[in-house]
Amino acid sequence: MTANSTQSLIAYYKKVRQDSLSLIAPLSAEDCQVQAMSDVSPMKWHLAHTTWFFETFLLLPHMNNYKVFDECFSVLFNSYYNGIGEQFSRANRGGLSRPSLETVLEYRAYVDDALQTLLLINNTLNELLELGLNHEQQHQELMLMDIKYNLSINPSFPAYQHIDCKIADSSPVKSIHYIDFEQSITEIGATQGCGFSYDNEQPTHQVLLQPFSVANRLVTNGEYLAFINEQGYQQPKYWLSDGWALLQSTHARCPLYWHCIDDQWYEFTLYGLQPLAMDLPVSHVSFYESSAYACFANARLPTEFEWEHAAQQHCPELVQLHDSCWQWTNSAYLPYPGFKPIAGVAGEYNGKFMNNQMVLRGGCALTPNGHLRTTYRNFYYPHQAWMQSGIRLARDKV
Repeated sequence: MTANSTQSLIAYYKKVRQDSLSLIAPLSAEDCQVQAMSDVSPMKWHLAHTTWFFETFLLLPHMNNYKVFDECFSVLFNSYYNGIGEQFSRANRGGLSRPSLETVLEYRAYVDDALQTLLLINNTLNELLELGLNHEQQHQELMLMDIKYNLSINPSFPAYQHIDCKIADSSPVKSIHYIDFEQSITEIGATQGCGFSYDNEQPTHQVLLQPFSVANRLVTNGEYLAFINEQGYQQPKYWLSDGWALLQSTHARCPLYWHCIDDQWYEFTLYGLQPLAMDLPVSHVSFYESSAYACFANARLPTEFEWEHAAQQHCPELVQLHDSCWQWTNSAYLPYPGFKPIAGVAGEYNGKFMNNQMVLRGGCALTPNGHLRTTYRNFYYPHQAWMQSGIRLARDKV
């Protein structure tokens, strides 16, 4: 590696790290402490955990005489790496008043200085560094989703950011229609060595697809409101059994962040409470809600293989693939044939979660640009909706 390429790598590292700090700029220290439910984390924890990742996987194994910032952090900020050791309870992260936000920022600066020194003397760490940077960018998306949820429980509907005017509908959307795809044997997955990808996107393999059709765009708020107005949440015929059971226990009647006030619909956003924009894609819906709406619309959700094949075709009619909402698929999160996790403890990153979760494809408005690729496999439990998830419909082609 040349001196110039090393400096470019350091510059990119500094940019990614600064991007995380920019996300908390509108927040107070109190905002950074909040954890409104067990699925989300405080901003302070995100900032520390992504730093712990670099310290644990790069500095400790590869830098002679490196002294850890605080030995307690190995437990406090270990997310789920059992091979590393004990972890603090995820559900109780918001109870950690210490270390303070100020100390966490000092921790970040300490690790940043050490890592930049390491990169100047060791040019064999590119693969691990790339994983760490993508890991941090993944957390940047999560930070925005978590900020939104953490603020949403406040009845004053505080805004993360302020805008001068109300959020308006985008230009009127085209009517939904279906794009046909013939039976095919298609190549699925990321090719190793052709740009960054996670281990769960590999290896490439062939999949037989039957003829299918996929919707040109995502389902809108207005279309989903029609489902609500038709008593969709009260009719079990649309719902999977587990989804219906969840409805009975939660009494949910609309997507997360929707509020009906004086017979008018509003949505909580990062800009505070806004009138529901009917032409924007419905977001923050669970797999159960997405599946129920698809049944209501005489359609279904695409499989992740149908989604990837359709996206590969670069059809100009197929829009909102990456820039709006993650899109639920009807595929369980399972390993591809021949899947091999990353060697070492870092192999816990994806593989051990291949159980009881569903795959989402595409990306959303909060996803860093470097993560927008056709092969990306996101995954969540079917009941979850705090992430920015939406609906693309599919049908069997007759």
